This record gives sequence, structure tokens and C-alpha cells, in this order.
Amino acid sequence: MLEQYIPPEIWTHDAESGGKWASINRPVSGATHEKTLPIGEHALQLYSMGTPNGQKITIMLEELLALGKDAQYDAHMIKIGEGDQFSSGFVTINPNSKIPVLVDSSYATPLPVFESASILVYLAEKFDVLLPKDIVKRAQVMNWLFWLHGSAPYLGGGFGHFYSYAPEKFEYAIDRFTMEIKRQLDVLDKQLANNEFIAGDELSIADIATWPWYGNLVLGELYSAKEFLQAEDYTHVQRWAKAMLARPAFQRGRIVNKTWGEAWEQLENRHNAEDIDKVLALQPK
Repeated sequence: MLEQYIPPEIWTHDAESGGKWASINRPVSGATHEKTLPIGEHALQLYSMGTPNGQKITIMLEELLALGKDAQYDAHMIKIGEGDQFSSGFVTINPNSKIPVLVDSSYATPLPVFESASILVYLAEKFDVLLPKDIVKRAQVMNWLFWLHGSAPYLGGGFGHFYSYAPEKFEYAIDRFTMEIKRQLDVLDKQLANNEFIAGDELSIADIATWPWYGNLVLGELYSAKEFLQAEDYTHVQRWAKAMLARPAFQRGRIVNKTWGEAWEQLENRHNAEDIDKVLALQPK
């Protein structure tokens, strides 16, 4: 039996514990160093990394471009493992020091938008797509958008941390979060049993928000937990995840600000469509 942990009377931060990401986790906010963010030529500037939360926005932007919208953008890599999110330039646009952040410089004063769900809603409203005008349909999309925003921390911060990143494997923690993730997959599977897309019969920002987390998970691209979670059992989520990945915008957006994986799925910074074209051309036929 493991020795029982007894919390101290007052908690103090131990920078040496916490595993892979310990060096960038701290209990205070604010900048740790001075650094100016790069700025490209387009009105939309994205500061991000190709994590699931980052993929949401690059997929959204690529879908907007596919729909013929004037949504050209520069995507600048923020290396969270190196603490880029704590630079003075980044903290200015997001005091919470989390990716992604979108800056829209089409206004007299550039507008920073942070939190991935907020960015998705902002872009959907700015370009008048992927978020229905009908109040009933809109409510359905918002239900599932915020369902994802509430459940993803369990998947990323909970299951992902203890299953993949924690310095030790703790059965209780893994069991606790695995149970919740499987429950969420079951919720999503039942919703998709009767709907082509998450919120009904049309692609929406709910799908774009959810795929980088649950789509990647069931396809085996996240935490290498496909077998552990018996992901093949969620047949409707599988069908949806594969259908989303077949969309060119999803294929393009998922590789932006990414520096791991195969050569054809890595693009550190994006400034024009040709940047993505060149990388995708490396994919084996």
C-alpha cells in the first residue's frame, strides 16, 4: 500500500516535481522575459501551437478560406515548452499566457481575442458562417461548443496528464479520468448516432472545436490511447472523425504550428497557402 499523502497546512510550489511540463508551470501570472511578437502582413495574426486547442483555430481559418472568405492569416509558433507564452509580447495579448490568441488588426486598434471557443465564435460572427442565425439551431451549436470547452480539460489536463505526462503512473488518477473520458465519448457517440455533424445536419464550430480533441483521440493521434480506451467501440465518433479528417481544410489546418510527427504534417509558421501546399506535397501517395 502506498504511503498516504497528507496535504501540508500551507501549500508551496515545488518546481522540481510535476514531470515533463514542470518547468513552465507556476502559480503566478505575468511575463518572465521581454520579447516582441512577430507580425506578418495579413489582418489576422495567430499566435499558437499545433496542440488540439491550437488546431481548432487553424482548421477554422482554413475552412473560412475554403468558403471563399477573406480570412488570410499569419500563424506564428509559440513554443510553450520553452516558455514563449510568458514573454511580454504574449502576456500583453493574453494575460492568462495560454495559446491560441488571435489578433485582428483590421481595426484602428488591433483586437486580441483569446480562449479558443471565443475565437471560434468571433470568427464565425465576423465572417457570418458556421454558426446558424436561427436561434434554435444556434443554441444547439453553442450547447456542444461549451460541452467541449468544459470536457476537454478532463481529456487534456486530466486523462492526458496522468496517462502520458505524469512522472509516475497513479492508478486512482488514471481510473478516475478514464471513466470520465469514456463517459464523454459515449455522450458524443450517442449524439452522432442520429446526426451527421455534432449539432445537426450542418458543419459548425462545434465540430471544429471537438475534432482536435476527440477526433484525434479515437483515430489514435492523441496520447496513443486508442486501444486503452477501446476507441473502436465508438463507431459513430469514428465515422464522424474520419469524415472530418477527409475535409481538405481539416488536413491543412491540423499541420500548422506543428513541429512533430511526419514531415508532411509539420509546418512551424504559416504565412500563405503555398506554405501548407509545400508540406502536404511531401505526403506519400
